Amino acid sequence: MNSLTPILSTVTASFLGSFVEVVEAFTIVLAVGVTRSWRPALTGAAVALAVLAALVLIFGPLLALIPIETLQFVVGVLLILFGMRWLRKAILRSLGVIALHDEEAAFSKETAALQAQSTDRRADYLAGLAAFKAVLLEGVEVVFIVIAVGSAHGLTLYAGLGALAAFVLVMLIGLLVHRPLATVPENTLKFVVGLMLTSFGIFWTGEGIGAHWPGEDLALIAIFAIVSLASYAIIRAMRGNPTAKATP
Repeated sequence: MNSLTPILSTVTASFLGSFVEVVEAFTIVLAVGVTRSWRPALTGAAVALAVLAALVLIFGPLLALIPIETLQFVVGVLLILFGMRWLRKAILRSLGVIALHDEEAAFSKETAALQAQSTDRRADYLAGLAAFKAVLLEGVEVVFIVIAVGSAHGLTLYAGLGALAAFVLVMLIGLLVHRPLATVPENTLKFVVGLMLTSFGIFWTGEGIGAHWPGEDLALIAIFAIVSLASYAIIRAMRGNPTAKATP
């Protein structure tokens, strides 16, 4: 159980985080394919994936040159910041302070923009560029999640498998329904991923500064529970405080 804890938590965090990002990228690629044609959509997406693969091949091996304690500390701090950003947005969305992300609305917005460019001689280029930017921007976050949750304990392969599973699942569902995945509870997923990334960050920052967690890897579960309870307490407190909700 102790050895399975980091593997399961790594795969889960990578899968959920990647799933959210892939859904957002898929929405734009689908809009390009449906509105313009699939050639620029798939070309733009393929070029972006090639760029991402190159980034991983270039920077991935460099991580092995960094002392493990330093890597754990740096990755831990970054994960805390990254995870708390996701948590903040998820909490504000649950309180209605900022609007929920709507894949149908994003699809409609991108479709309208592409239709407005349909008379431009560069229409195919612009459509492909839209697909490229969407896949690259969301893909960079996926790469960060995979490297961050996997590198500190040498579990990058498991993190990569979690991300790959998310990619395959989104593609299969998308090809079957051929429409934006609007029914995905994205805010809930972002809230859970935010909790997991923050928990990983706290755990690895502690290890980076030489802390010895009680129960070793099982401490991740306790940290996750504490961060979850604290987040729910913040939500309850803000729901009862109209002044707090009015400030995004």
